[in-house]
Amino acid sequence: MNEPVIAQTSPFAVQVEADKTYWWCACGKSANQPFCDGSHKASGFTPLKHTPAEAGTAYFCGCKRSANPPLCDGSHRKLIGPQPPGAV
Repeated sequence: MNEPVIAQTSPFAVQVEADKTYWWCACGKSANQPFCDGSHKASGFTPLKHTPAEAGTAYFCGCKRSANPPLCDGSHRKLIGPQPPGAV
């Protein structure tokens, strides 16, 4: 499988609703990041379903390299090097 496109090198902070289904873009090609817009067609990637139990801020992975998709696990830091204190 091809590597996904890096949409951005930081997470997408999104206000989510409890029990609402969100479809996270796994390919990185969506114009509606971090969510799927169908751009993955014929790419070998499929969107990932995310249904939070609680409302609040979710940090969706922007680099598409998280080991805990669709949420950010800090993997973007490996792509951009050391960050200043307080960076996400």
